[in-house]
Amino acid sequence: MSMGSGDQSIKGIPTHGGRYVQYNVYGNLFEVPSKYVAPLRPIGRGAYGIVCAAVNSETQEEVAIKKIGNAFDNRIDAKRTLREIKLLRHMDHENVVAIKDIIRPPQWENFNDVYLVYELMDTDLHQIIRSNQPLTDDHCRVGIKFFPSSGTIVDYAVLLLQYFLYQILRGLKYVHSANVLHRDLKPSNLFLNANCDLKIGDFGLARTTSETDFMTEYVVTRWYRAPELLLNCSEYTAAIDIWSVGCILGEITSRQPLFPGKDYVHQLRLITELIGSPDDSSLGFLRSDNARRYVRQLPQNPRQNFSSRFPNMSPGAIDLLEKMLIFDPHRRITVDGALCHPYLAPLHDINEEPVCPRPFSFDFEQPSFTEENIKELIYRESVKFNP
Repeated sequence: MSMGSGDQSIKGIPTHGGRYVQYNVYGNLFEVPSKYVAPLRPIGRGAYGIVCAAVNSETQEEVAIKKIGNAFDNRIDAKRTLREIKLLRHMDHENVVAIKDIIRPPQWENFNDVYLVYELMDTDLHQIIRSNQPLTDDHCRVGIKFFPSSGTIVDYAVLLLQYFLYQILRGLKYVHSANVLHRDLKPSNLFLNANCDLKIGDFGLARTTSETDFMTEYVVTRWYRAPELLLNCSEYTAAIDIWSVGCILGEITSRQPLFPGKDYVHQLRLITELIGSPDDSSLGFLRSDNARRYVRQLPQNPRQNFSSRFPNMSPGAIDLLEKMLIFDPHRRITVDGALCHPYLAPLHDINEEPVCPRPFSFDFEQPSFTEENIKELIYRESVKFNP
């Protein structure tokens, strides 16, 4: 969900006896219950649809409303929407974006667009990286209220890079403890507010650790994909998300993507140019002889010196980055190992890093599901929010 600071407000027309209000946003119909009061502000748009900011007049809470237009035209996209709804309803964590409402359509027979309501965040990490705001460990310290919802409010002066990384890992620990892999971690899916609080969002590509299908129908952002995904390894693990976090950590520091591959071959070449070509002992995770042969025939590269490549990073941050960007997923650091790393010692407190009380399951999905089945399930979810 790309966020922006759009400041234009739009006037609405009451519909359905005043229960809903209809707006014209970028030439698109945007119809929401009247409790979401003007000014409605467009703040982002992308392939999924449009996002507007509004205020819930019942709670006085600012929210982001995402419209997914013609949500049931394509079974794969519809399934993605259902997955995100089910996952976010299951999760409750300070570093995971909260879903506040699924707008109940005024009429079932005209139910084609899905409106998801989230807590409003100010920006995303992609926009911060592209800005001129300093982000290095050397000189960027911020005074912040540390996790106020936990009950204790403490003022901290921490390094911004450290704080961002800690929150990503803290949220990811919770996600992984629910037996869920995010599978699409990237800066634009990490949302921030003015306090520098960070939340993981966009779970449409997530899957559970027990699912064995490769889900080839999805195209996950290539630049943040772990080597085992690039090599079509079907039995991947939570280590794929740690690789993505390493890519993000490097990008925050260098202000540019670490591995902006043009295709899969180029992607693997960029990876080996930084971390070095893997030796045979690092290829044991590949079950396919063809995949092993393919990696061996790639140009041989020595490992780069990370301190030279990332001169603004502290030694502790470099050490943690090196442990995240390891070719063999079995040797890559885990989320718990990363949280315990000395670089994060000023923030790490295992008692403040909760896990999900029960694992998540996609057992509501059936291979034979049609668009109509998914539509019915999403409608039921909207009724739970709006009985």
